[in-house]
Formats: sequence, structure tokens, C-alpha cells
Amino acid sequence: MIVLPGSTIRQSVLSRTLTLFAAIFLCLTLIGLVPSMRAEGKPGSSGSFDASNLRAPAALSGSWLVHAGDDPAYARADFDDSQWTPFDPKKSLKAVFPKTHPNIVWYRIHIKVSPENRDLAITERNISTALEIYSNGVRLLKNGEVSPFKPYTNGARILLPIPKEQLASGSVVLALRVSITHSEWGDPNPGLAATSISIGQEHELWEHSWLRAIGFNALFWVNQMLVFGLGLVALALFIAQRRHREYLWIFLQAAAQMASLPWALATLFHEQPVAWGTFVQLPLNVLNFLFQALMYLAFLRQRFSLWMRIYFGVTGTLVIGSIFAVSNGLLPSVFLGVILVPFLLFLNLIIPILLLLHLRRGNREAGILLIPALLTGASSYIGLMIFFISQVPALEGPSDKVYQFLFESSAGPFNLSLEDFANLLFNLSLLLILVLRSTRMSRQQAVFEGELEAAREVQAVIVPEQFDLVEGFRVESVYQPAQQVGGDFFQVLPTADDGLLLVLGDVAGKGLPAAMLVSMLVGVIRTAAEDTDAPEVLLAKINDRLYGRSRGGFSTALAARISADGRVVIANAGHLSPYLDGREIELPGALPLGIVSNASYETTEFFMEPGSRLTFYSDGVIEAQNAKGELLGFERAQQLSTEPASAIVETAKAFGQSDDITVVAITFTAVFEAAA
Repeated sequence: MIVLPGSTIRQSVLSRTLTLFAAIFLCLTLIGLVPSMRAEGKPGSSGSFDASNLRAPAALSGSWLVHAGDDPAYARADFDDSQWTPFDPKKSLKAVFPKTHPNIVWYRIHIKVSPENRDLAITERNISTALEIYSNGVRLLKNGEVSPFKPYTNGARILLPIPKEQLASGSVVLALRVSITHSEWGDPNPGLAATSISIGQEHELWEHSWLRAIGFNALFWVNQMLVFGLGLVALALFIAQRRHREYLWIFLQAAAQMASLPWALATLFHEQPVAWGTFVQLPLNVLNFLFQALMYLAFLRQRFSLWMRIYFGVTGTLVIGSIFAVSNGLLPSVFLGVILVPFLLFLNLIIPILLLLHLRRGNREAGILLIPALLTGASSYIGLMIFFISQVPALEGPSDKVYQFLFESSAGPFNLSLEDFANLLFNLSLLLILVLRSTRMSRQQAVFEGELEAAREVQAVIVPEQFDLVEGFRVESVYQPAQQVGGDFFQVLPTADDGLLLVLGDVAGKGLPAAMLVSMLVGVIRTAAEDTDAPEVLLAKINDRLYGRSRGGFSTALAARISADGRVVIANAGHLSPYLDGREIELPGALPLGIVSNASYETTEFFMEPGSRLTFYSDGVIEAQNAKGELLGFERAQQLSTEPASAIVETAKAFGQSDDITVVAITFTAVFEAAA
């Protein structure tokens, strides 16, 4: 809600949706339901108040004396005010000045006090954006500048002790010098109201002020705590799920409201220059509206189009400028009401219509947001209609009673406002959506973890941990995925001539999609190996199977056949070259599998001497990265290639694992086993 400075505080609800006829009907219906305010205290004759036997704080709601004009002598206790006009603050000052609207008005009241009571004080709130209060000619309060006019806020509860030496005389004359701007004259009750000033014991008034402040702002602070929690949760969700922009807008909306809290705290018991609020608070409120609109659009998957941006920019600027002009008395308050209508139109009319349409299409979240959106809009537009109705002199009183009933009712010390309830319901609806989404995500996560566990079990079967002994060879292998399942694969199969066939590779990507592609490749390898053990033919068959079936995925791979006599034939498809006794075997380059169809692969042949060791890596070894960003690299990997496979993997993990790690080492032992 836009926060209006100064005496325009009642216009703060001028915002959101209902038709004029519905508003008028509601006003007329509720007029008879709202009881009139009963002031406490013991009013005396015209312009006097008896506080000599005061037992509890009382509102100075009895008869005052009022006079237009400005003279410092009006503040003195001995000034003759017998010709001044009696004024009942329970009624509008417009009755005293029906045609002329003076810029400066003085009020006076004679208060009888007990000389023994030395701790009397008064509290002031919500009289004007610029005023001075005098007690027997001594100024107790200066809020803003009456002349030349400089407005301050007027919502704080100010405690003003009456000087003890004045109480000793038994009589105190309270005088108020009040500036009433052109815009304030547009309010139903400009200037002093029945509950604006109270008198009582200083400690009792202090406690009463704190209780009233707490009660009046209780729902507001509950809303702020809820907003703070929602903002933190939304930020965490947005970091985890960047595609859900609604989480970002919820967080930014919360941030804008949190940034407004220092101003709310500062104005709770101390008045501040209105200009500060205009240039600090109002832009935050406009941003809050913008983020709320963006949040709704994100929930509905609607674009924030160019015309929407222009609309918000123009209307938001007009609102800020209008509030500044009204708060400084440059324009009548009705002008602000007119400007607010187009600014609030999108959020409080178009958005509810969109929510309703999406609800009819089965969007449950749109239904959850619809009710608070309608209530928030109704709250704002009811306030707006009440304001416009109050501009009719005959309807000022009834409209003010309706306003008090809807936005300033109380239950004990707590203020009950339709606006606060609407905001609370809105925040609770967001909380409900986040809870429902979290529950749904928990169920989906449980299903995903089940699928992941199944994939891990499948991968444990297809990636061999033990090998059938093939005479003349000793095979070591270690497979360490970066996640629960990985994209590396290898198969060690016996050949018909008592040799070994090794196929090792690395699928692009990680996690479950890569693991699914690995499953397919292992099946293809085993099927193709039944027909051929020629490495170049085997890779060609795998490539033909993978091309066009992996949705753009690809895989590096290397196939090596080691015969019983130590002869090695290797074909490579973009994989890392192996190391023979610590020396890298140079292999011709080739594209990975699945990139092009009908690919052919060159072979490299060499012999392993008895006792030689051939070590194969996946790129997870080379790309291990430490905290400084350094890679383990080819040089270190080559030095490690003569170490046991388990030692190589542990070294890479300790350096900083960032990808799946696979190490397969094959030692040719034929001569030693024959000798044995």
C-alpha cells in the first residue's frame, strides 16, 4: 500500500477494486452499525476542562476555542480569548469555517489542574503536518514549520510533560498553532480531532502510548515477520531453481518492505520530514507494487511486456509526484485519489481477472492467490470510494464513520484493519503455495531418489568390479563417479584367442541422463563384441547405434584388443591416450561417438613386453582441480600412471574431484605365469 505522509495518512488505503455502487451501498449499510466515539474526561464550560481529579488518562475532547489568523500573543495564558469561537473536536472544523479555509488556525483550552499533581503530561498525535503546542506561553512541541510551511509526519505518539511550575498555579492554558494546508482541508476532519490530545499522569500516558503503538501495529508487525521469512525462503528457492522467477520477485518484494522498516520505526515515536519519506519511502512502495505485479505474472507464466513497463513507469512517477505535491499543500488531496486509480488498475483489476481465467484452466495456485488479490483490491478501492464520497460535504461524517469501522476498529488494544487482514491473507497464501510446492517437490525427490538408486544398482551390474581370470593378464580397475551415478563406462571381455578386449569411454554430462546413456552403450558393446573383437569395427558399430538415438548426446571411447602374445591393437574415438609403463602412447585423433554417421577409425599397433603395464584414464583424472583452480594435468597424470589404480584414484580425489574418475590398468604377465 502507498504510504501517504502527513495528515493524508487516511488516504493510505486509497488503492484497489470494487465498483462505486457497491461502495456506496456498503457505506450506507454500515453507517448505522458504527457507534459514535465517547470521549473521556470532564469538560467544563466553553473552552475549559477540569483535570483536578483526574484518575486515568482522558482525551481533551471537550469544547475548545478556535480562531483563524496568526499572532504570538495567542499562546499566552493571559490572552483574552473570550471572543473566540467555541469548537467541538468531535465535529469537523469545516463547520466553523464553512467558506474560508485559513492556512493557520489557533486552538485554546483552559485546563484546571490540582497543584499537588506534579506529573501531568499530554500526548499528541495526528493533528497536522506542521504545528506548535504551548502551555502557558511555553512551547512544548514544534513539529515542522508552520510559517514558512515545512511539513513533518504526524503519526507518532508524542509525550509532552507539563512544566511543574505551571501545575503549581492550578491552571494551565493549552494553545495550539496549527497549519492546515489546502489538501488537509479536503479531509473529513482537518486539524484537531477528538482523540488527538490526551491528558494524564506521565507514566500512565507513556504506558498507554506503548500499548496503543503495539496494538495499532500488531498485525503490521506480524505481516512483516511473515514477509521476512517468505523472502528468505524465496531467495533460497530461487538460488536452487533459477527458472522459477516468481521466487525472485517474492524475495525482492520482501526486500523492498524490509527496506521500509527503518522509516516505520523512525516515525513510531518521532516525527520526520515529509520530504525524506517522499524520496525514500515512496519509491520503495512503488517498487513493492511493481515486484508484486511481476510475481503474479511469473506465477501465471505471463510476460511483462513493453506496454506494461511503460504503464508502470508513467503511473508510478505520477503517483510519487502527486504525493509530494499533496503533502506540501500544493494540490488538493482529491487529485491524488484520481492519480491512484490508473496506477492501481493493473494490479487490482487486470491481475484478478487473469487469476480467474487461469483458475478455470485448472491452475490451483491461481485459485489460492485469487481470494487475497480480490480482498486486497476491495480494501483499496473501498478506501478510495470512501475518500471520494467524503468530498461531498453532506456525506463527510457518515463516510468517516465507515472508514473508522473498516480501517480503524479495535478489539481491546489491537487495531483491526481490513487492509492489514488483506495483506496477512496475501502473505499466508504465498506461504501455502510454498508449502504445497515443497511437499510436491519432496514427493518428486523421493521418486527421483528411487529411480537414482535403481540406476545405481543397474550401473553397479554393468560396470564390472571383478573379472573372470584370463590367463596371462592381471586387471586392476577403480570407478569413482562424481555423483551417485556417472557417465564413465568400461568393459573388459575375453576374446576367442585367449586375449582381452577393453572398451572404455566417457559420456558427455553427469547424473541420471548420462547413466541412462551408459546403460545403452554397455548393451551395444556386449552385443557387438559377440560378432567382432576388432577395435575399429567395434567402435564403428557403437557409433552407428549411438548416432541419431541419443538426442544430441555423444561419448568419447577407446577400444583395445590385447592378444595372448602381447600384441595390442587400439582404436580411439576422441578419448585420452593410455600410458605404457609411464610413457604415453600416441594415437591418431578422431571424433567422439555419435557425432557423425558412418565414421571410420584408425588403429595403432604395438607389443607389450612381459611385465609391462598399460594404464587407461577417463578425463576425471586429468581434470581434477584444487581450491586454487589448478588442474592435476597431463604431466602429473603421466607420473601417476605407474602407481596402483586405487592409488591413482585416491590422489585425484584428494587433489579435487570434479568429474567421474575411471582407472583401468592391465599388466601382461604371460611369461611369469608360464614360468610358475
